[in-house]
Amino acid sequence: MIHKNLAAGGWRKLTLAEQLGNIGSEVSRAFKWRGRDDKIFEAAVERALELFDLTLADPRWKGRLREIARAREVFCDAVHGGALYKSSLGDLIRYFDNFAFMARKTVV
Repeated sequence: MIHKNLAAGGWRKLTLAEQLGNIGSEVSRAFKWRGRDDKIFEAAVERALELFDLTLADPRWKGRLREIARAREVFCDAVHGGALYKSSLGDLIRYFDNFAFMARKTVV
């Protein structure tokens, strides 16, 4: 477990937009380091997957599980070259940025 504090309940204090925005930060980090530093890239991928799993385990989003699980699946596809969905990390950044902007808008 990488995010011990979040797994201990902190993650469930965040809104869905905040959770997905944080996942997007790791997606952006993976995009930045892909092909530049494998160790940093792989760590960002692991963190993103863990955050996806924490989000999927959050009972508040039971009506959104299909969308969240599909986003995770598309992320995995993008990490492995995008063959199945023709996805890319760059495309996913645009998707997740919307949640980060929404989360910021509600906080400010």
